[in-house]
Amino acid sequence: MRSINILTLLLIVFIIGVNTSDSIGEYSSLWHYKCEGGLCKKELITKDVTEPISLEVCELFCGASSSLWPKPTGHLSLSKNMVQLNPDKILLGDVQTGTQIEYLLKRNILLLRNIVKNIGGKLANGGGVGMLIQCKGYLEDNNIKLTLNTDESYNLTVTQTDKTLLEVTIIAKSYFGVRHALETLSQLIVFDDLRNQIQIPNEIVIVDGPVYPYRGVLLDTSRNFIDKATILRTIDGMGMSKLNTLHWHIIDSQSFPYVSKTWPEFSKFGSYAADKIYNQEDVKEIIEYGLIRGVRVLPEFDAPAHVGEGWQWIGNDTVVCFKAESWRNYCVEPPCGQLNPTNEKVYEILEGIYKDMIRDFQPDLFHMGGDEVNINCWNSSAVIRNWMQTVQNWDLSESSFYKLWDYFQKKAMDKLKIANDGKEIPIILWTSGLTNEENIKYLDPKKYIIQVWTTKDDLSIGRLLRNNFKLIISNYDALYLDCGFSAWVGEGNNWCSPYKGWQIVYDNSPLKMIKLQHLENKKHLILGGEAALWTEQADSASTDTKIWPRSAAFAERLWAEPNSTWIHAEYRMLRHRERFVKRGISAETLQPEWCLRNQGHCYA
Repeated sequence: MRSINILTLLLIVFIIGVNTSDSIGEYSSLWHYKCEGGLCKKELITKDVTEPISLEVCELFCGASSSLWPKPTGHLSLSKNMVQLNPDKILLGDVQTGTQIEYLLKRNILLLRNIVKNIGGKLANGGGVGMLIQCKGYLEDNNIKLTLNTDESYNLTVTQTDKTLLEVTIIAKSYFGVRHALETLSQLIVFDDLRNQIQIPNEIVIVDGPVYPYRGVLLDTSRNFIDKATILRTIDGMGMSKLNTLHWHIIDSQSFPYVSKTWPEFSKFGSYAADKIYNQEDVKEIIEYGLIRGVRVLPEFDAPAHVGEGWQWIGNDTVVCFKAESWRNYCVEPPCGQLNPTNEKVYEILEGIYKDMIRDFQPDLFHMGGDEVNINCWNSSAVIRNWMQTVQNWDLSESSFYKLWDYFQKKAMDKLKIANDGKEIPIILWTSGLTNEENIKYLDPKKYIIQVWTTKDDLSIGRLLRNNFKLIISNYDALYLDCGFSAWVGEGNNWCSPYKGWQIVYDNSPLKMIKLQHLENKKHLILGGEAALWTEQADSASTDTKIWPRSAAFAERLWAEPNSTWIHAEYRMLRHRERFVKRGISAETLQPEWCLRNQGHCYA
């Protein structure tokens, strides 16, 4: 039996050798790819194949949106004439010297060179044409800052002027548009593993821009500490996917790792360890790193609930029901803790922290949290009950406690305005009891943006839109990336199980949500959305795999809001996941590599 197998194998090798004898020495693989029906089909290279095509080159042209992620929203045309590119000859054209944009663009060109060099690694042959990149049309040179009104669109053209040079022209109204164009350009540069060359189409025209202005990832660094290197890698992945907001849930009841210049005792009392903190230098580095990659860093100070560790040094009833037992009666997870709205010291403390955060982050938005306030917690305090009854002449009904919450919110807003040099700043709040029908009267839609974390069909979405609130969508039934694991209190699975695969994330359309409630006329109020990683069951070791590539799936939804479903994006997603890995991000494996190399054969 063994001899028959050996003879058969030798015959197969002989046949392959006869059919490919003219190609074995020329190409580094026996296989090439042919585009059929929008898929790259694997075929043997025979003597009849004069121009074999590698998989990455085939993917550029096979399919509606090339292998780009996210898919462009406007015109796209690519020449099929590939040329070898020399990454050492990628150069930036003239920009105004001594300006912030010169610094940012030069940093981006260095990034582009490094990305391109890494595409083929040690296998890539040297040589190739050069590339001169000209950036035009941007309206700012200094004080570059992303806002909800920033135009992030761009036009990208590539033309070959002679045998030695490609000319790249980027036209954009903002630095952020230029940066997005450079990311797109990096994805058009591929490794031809048949010829061991870094290649790019020699003619390209792309017109592109996002559908939604707010495209985010929430990273919680308080339940478990996330080290700076992991935060920076998260920003790398966001830039790759054209996500533009890192929502930093930096403190909570479990820990207080943020170093407040005004109140340094917080991190001393509230951090897990002396080296598990974020000081001013860390924050500055993270913000600059984000700016280079087109990402704003948005801080959240969640209050009046979700406080505890770090507040011990103040005392004086500033926090109530901290570590109260049984915790299930006072909060959603241990340890419990809520600020005491009747204590004036609370507002003095808040003003100082707000000033520190405004100085450190210089945000265009501020997230005040405001979710999961527990009435039982406040009601457990004799000080609060006495103040409500004797000072305010309120009873102790549930509606009175919402008056108390409104009292806190207004005073906290005043302190934030003072911290921001007397200027108002748009405030984001989570959906909560305060956004219920009977309490929504306390919130002004001109001042508040609401982040929706309930389900995609929740009627509160319609209520908020009818009341003209701007919304950020983070519905937990698709966008909570911590779901689908074992419970961390008790047994069984965690509260938001099952796991949300990239397909569910991709098909989570904000536009479809408002259509379900017949509110298409309110679509201008949808600012965008955000995938969220709460870290009760994640830390630096597992952040990459839990965020990527699922957040990239939502990135395309927010950038393009495509009419198609995940199934039309599958092979581009597999390719984008490969990009993450090549750029040092440990994105979760989605399928066997065989599926990527044998397209159309892994189906339900």
